[in-house]
Amino acid sequence: MKREPSLAKKKIQTRMRTFGIHSKWDGESKELPRFIRSTTTIPARVDVEFGFIVNIKGAKNQELVFCIDHPGIKDARGKTREPFDGSVYVKTNDWNFYLGDTIWAPIEDKLGPWQMWLELDGNIIAEKTFDVVSAADVAEAS
Repeated sequence: MKREPSLAKKKIQTRMRTFGIHSKWDGESKELPRFIRSTTTIPARVDVEFGFIVNIKGAKNQELVFCIDHPGIKDARGKTREPFDGSVYVKTNDWNFYLGDTIWAPIEDKLGPWQMWLELDGNIIAEKTFDVVSAADVAEAS
């Protein structure tokens, strides 16, 4: 009996490399932000960058869907913004991807849980919730 070659999909491997506070990210650069500290409690200070870096293996050219669901940030007209989402295509078979955001003024509407996740082929491959709190609350807890 002759065996047919397997057409099974190669298993995609994912690993969260870092999560927490990172250096300021330049979206135009190929360089990912530098990891500073692992935490899910983020001090609400202007320009604090937070999120995670995930390593994805075996998914080149597949669509990676991302979402940042923030706690009710208002737009210029005072309406609550929808979650920030979109997609990118995995560039290589061993790829690091950063999903994150930064705090900007006014700070008050940035407080609360920020849920971030990545999805490949209908499956969530990475997710993290960050709690953005008053910077004074973080200082007291340290």
